[in-house]
Amino acid sequence: MSKIPFNENEMNIAYTVPNLFDPTVPESPAWTYPQSEKDAIQELYAGTPTWCPSGLETGLFAPSVIPDNIARGFVIEGIPYDMAKYGGPDMFGVEWEYVPVAGGSMVRPGAPLLEDVNDWRKILKFPNIDEWDWDASGRENYKFLQNGKANMLWFLNGCWYERLVSFMDFEGAVVALIDDEQKDALKELFAETTELYCRLVDRCAETYGDGISGFTVHDDWGSQRAPFFSPAVGEEMIVPYMRQLTDHIKSKGLIADLHSCGSLEMQLPNFIKAGWQSWCPMPMNPTQKMYEEYGDKILLHVEPDLPEGASEEEQEKAGEEFVRNYFKPGKYCFPNTTYFPKKVTPAFRKGMYRASRQ
Repeated sequence: MSKIPFNENEMNIAYTVPNLFDPTVPESPAWTYPQSEKDAIQELYAGTPTWCPSGLETGLFAPSVIPDNIARGFVIEGIPYDMAKYGGPDMFGVEWEYVPVAGGSMVRPGAPLLEDVNDWRKILKFPNIDEWDWDASGRENYKFLQNGKANMLWFLNGCWYERLVSFMDFEGAVVALIDDEQKDALKELFAETTELYCRLVDRCAETYGDGISGFTVHDDWGSQRAPFFSPAVGEEMIVPYMRQLTDHIKSKGLIADLHSCGSLEMQLPNFIKAGWQSWCPMPMNPTQKMYEEYGDKILLHVEPDLPEGASEEEQEKAGEEFVRNYFKPGKYCFPNTTYFPKKVTPAFRKGMYRASRQ
């Protein structure tokens, strides 16, 4: 599998990382890799991986220069941001309220900015992103991004369904997708928001250069039980605009990664049509089944098999088995460390890494 011969010295632990979301999870070891973590991720997306990634190889970047990150309470950058400033207006002027207990923000419902999509040109004020202080953000984050990792810049609100919900509240957004009297105007709106994000990609690429490897774009399409709308609606109303953005991202040699919450197995063909290179499904999705059906078309984050109470030896063997089952030539994946951190133990990681390097 690998172009670089395996050396047993690689199994020496280079550093460990605590779990950001669950302090009860043991720290994750990174091995003495034969190349940079950034190069390893880029090779994986190119279809020529050196090892099976464990989730430590990527970095998360959400700069405060983008107003949405402040409004949503999710700033991750080189200089610590004062959480007391979280909330407030996003790039379209929509007001968000930060809820410290929840660790996030929400638009106060009941007074939507937009009630009929046909009025969007009169009501919505698009941001002038050239007025944002890109030079300062580039300077302040240069060292932060030179970390050897494949840093992914997150677009939290995206420019399609989630953005529409922020404009119209949930019920208004769902109706607009299927209302024949609003659909044409909505397509025009999505064309404009997509063009805005293409320009935003350009500014980010210019500002951060090789400090970023790609973009993780948020657009939640479902609840715990089912999608918010049918695959046919998604294909007609959103997929063409997603494809425009993913094509633009990839034209710059950058990664197009999707974040979409919910039970979305039936929408996976749409994600592929839209040009996304990877997606991390939530636990209610049958990731192993989806890998078998679609793993040659998109990089999925797959749930590992690890029996509760397994010994360290059994955990290591489970990591080896994961590689045999879900990291095949032409059909690679990530282990789903985001939603199943307790299954990706240090011993599991050890077995997975060794097996993928040999």
